[in-house]
Amino acid sequence: MEIKKKLPIGIENFQKIRTEGFYYVDKTGFIRALLHNWGEVNLFTRPRRFG
Repeated sequence: MEIKKKLPIGIENFQKIRTEGFYYVDKTGFIRALLHNWGEVNLFTRPRRFG
């Protein structure tokens, strides 16, 4: 049986996301690839009300 993780909708506490079994994507590898393949223009978007 497959265990499905919960989506952290409305949860802003990183520790809670990591310790209580919420879905989390680590994009560290993506950042490394972006730095190695830097383009003339890069667009970084963010969720509304983030930070």
